[in-house]
Amino acid sequence: MDESQPPYLRIAADLRQRITTGRLRPGDRVPSTRQITQDWQVAMATATKALTTLRQEGLIRPVPGVGTVVADAARGAGPSRRPSPELSRERIVRAAIAMADAEGLATLSMRRIAGGLRTSVMALYRYVAGKEELLTLMADTVLAESSPTGPLPDGWRARLELTARTHWALYHRHPWLAQTVSFTRPAPTPNAMAQAEAAMRALDGLGLTPATMIHIYATMATYVRGTATNLEAEAEAVQQTGTTDDEWLEAEVLPRMREFPLLSRIPPDCLDLDTLFEFGLQRLLDGIATLMAEARSQPGVGATPHAS
Repeated sequence: MDESQPPYLRIAADLRQRITTGRLRPGDRVPSTRQITQDWQVAMATATKALTTLRQEGLIRPVPGVGTVVADAARGAGPSRRPSPELSRERIVRAAIAMADAEGLATLSMRRIAGGLRTSVMALYRYVAGKEELLTLMADTVLAESSPTGPLPDGWRARLELTARTHWALYHRHPWLAQTVSFTRPAPTPNAMAQAEAAMRALDGLGLTPATMIHIYATMATYVRGTATNLEAEAEAVQQTGTTDDEWLEAEVLPRMREFPLLSRIPPDCLDLDTLFEFGLQRLLDGIATLMAEARSQPGVGATPHAS
């Protein structure tokens, strides 16, 4: 069991294994929150979160007057059952990506993925440990799409700009991706690390330390990702209301802006996310260019992450 995981995930993984191996079968009671707190020595909130995780995955269900039991979907999930020979980790990940692209992360679940693949939820767990691992695999798979093809442009600025634009296009294709990427606790996946390495190569040899180079990359990547977090919300709003962003702007925003003298002078076509992204990207690159100039003229500038 992975000790680096939060306690609720370790508990969920233990119970999930009991279900997938047949130790707990459909209709069997699973440990209650009180029993979990005693057996695992955790708080009630942690026990509740562990059971909630399994319930969201469709593995368990509450039964009034009985307690929480293994769901019927787990029937036949014992050791003798074998997954379809056509099922694979790659196929599961690709199905999850297609579902998230079409409907967003809110509707993504192991049960829905299993339904789309015409298999059982239990069969999926032979290839992925759970939804958290699946999200990591999904992100790493689509990050492979952001590797530039063809010859790279000359100069650090052109290369960083290409990296940022490539990431922005990736977020447009997969709006859910921004919700899964973390820069405070990044998943050490191959494609994520390869991207950071490529960005650092664009800055190598310019008098900057590795710490400063990775800070430049992380700042740029965080900016792109932060702006992209709005993409999924916009897509969901269009699906729910049937109103495009331009229609919403025309009907809801512009009439109110006309009441303010400065806001009323703003061109409507500068209020979309692509325009905001372009403006911010150039200002960010301008700031990095200033740091580069200082590093060339003043040896030692840029030698630490806190250089000014």
